[in-house]
Amino acid sequence: MSRPAKAAGKGRKLSNFLCFAVYSANLAFGRAYKPLLDKVGLTYTQYIAMVALLDEDEQTVSALGDKLFLESNTLTPILKKLEQIGYIKRHRDPADERQVRVSLTPAGRKLIEQDLGNSVIEATGLGDDFPVVQKTVSRLRDNLLRATQAAGEKKR
Repeated sequence: MSRPAKAAGKGRKLSNFLCFAVYSANLAFGRAYKPLLDKVGLTYTQYIAMVALLDEDEQTVSALGDKLFLESNTLTPILKKLEQIGYIKRHRDPADERQVRVSLTPAGRKLIEQDLGNSVIEATGLGDDFPVVQKTVSRLRDNLLRATQAAGEKKR
């Protein structure tokens, strides 16, 4: 005996999926940032790479990729483009030639210090709740990463 369609789908509404809420919020952030970044000729991924370099200069490409959750084959073309337009510089680590280090140029630092995302933060409408939501989403991400790493280790 099969269940009625309504009962079978209860709780399966797209609006009930936290993963979809986070995914669609990410898309909305992209749309909010796009006109701001278009004005300065950057993509969102280029922008966050530069923000990560503002946090810590002279990072290795692999450390930067880990921070941004990007593989090196995705990150390298982004960095090449940023270098071509004069916002970053890349160089081999003299202590370990296998490592490439990345840092902002003065032009890149000046651009990122403009804080292009201020209007996006205001657009969220979160006000004083913004840091709480940000910490909660970061905790969610970290928990999911830990769970998937633990599951991956159990399979080995």
